[in-house]
Amino acid sequence: MHTPPTLDRPVKPAQGPDYASSSVPRHLARGAVGFGLIAGSIALLPVTGPVSLLAAPLALIAFRGCPTCWAVGLAQTISRGRLERQCVDGVCTLTKAHPHPADTPRA
Repeated sequence: MHTPPTLDRPVKPAQGPDYASSSVPRHLARGAVGFGLIAGSIALLPVTGPVSLLAAPLALIAFRGCPTCWAVGLAQTISRGRLERQCVDGVCTLTKAHPHPADTPRA
């Protein structure tokens, strides 16, 4: 039986796969490597034959799964620290996160 979250009980962060990278440039680099390996394995097919398809599984390592997993990870990486989930009386919403005091610029 699932009980909805209430104000007297804290809400745990969502559990599930985390495909995010530590930074957006690092995630984009992983995507460039993954898509490059897939494109290269297909483009080199006429030259090297089926041997070039051995590069395709390496793309899955760069993507940490499939290209969809990479896209989900990109969304997670971009939104990390910018959005937070708040649940009140069984209704959950995404709101803009409050910046950490150490992250705010000083004048």
